[in-house]
Amino acid sequence: MQRSRPERVALFSDAVFAVLITILVLELKPPPADTFGALLPLWPTALSYAVSYLFIAIVWMNHHHLLSYAQSTTPRLVWSNFLHLFAVSLIPFATEWIADTRLASAPVVLYALIFVVVNVTYVGLCWEAVDQPSHEAASTRLRRLLRMRSVVTIGVFGTSAVVAIWFPLTAMILICACLVLYLRPDPVQEEERQVLDRV
Repeated sequence: MQRSRPERVALFSDAVFAVLITILVLELKPPPADTFGALLPLWPTALSYAVSYLFIAIVWMNHHHLLSYAQSTTPRLVWSNFLHLFAVSLIPFATEWIADTRLASAPVVLYALIFVVVNVTYVGLCWEAVDQPSHEAASTRLRRLLRMRSVVTIGVFGTSAVVAIWFPLTAMILICACLVLYLRPDPVQEEERQVLDRV
């Protein structure tokens, strides 16, 4: 069977991310009153939406960067990608639950656990995508950097899930702080890619 190109995997994934963001927007409901004050009680909805939107944007950005290292589409890469997308697809559900329950404990615990699963599946996708380049030294270095960053964020998200049992808002703050690590692909990876392009 002829293997598809990595670009097809990336395009399909882009479509999934676009649908997920659209679902987030569709879940927003306006208040019944016609005053700006009526928006204030909706702050849990605004918070959960903003965090989820940012998280999906960061996942898409890092996903796009990661797939740029893949030289060919293997069955393991495809299924790792599907598993990662499945984890990300759970975010709108947890976001809506947080909004409906006004930042209750159980929804925030689930929310943090979904972030853990998203990161775990991202690690699996990293191994499949970064293992493919022919520059083995660079690939080893990338794996080490990606694994180190992922272990830290999995730990923080896991801690957030425990903290959310008693302090849901604190857990949301921890989640937001952890997202900073993924705001852009690691600059060391960018420098390495420039070196590889010159080889």
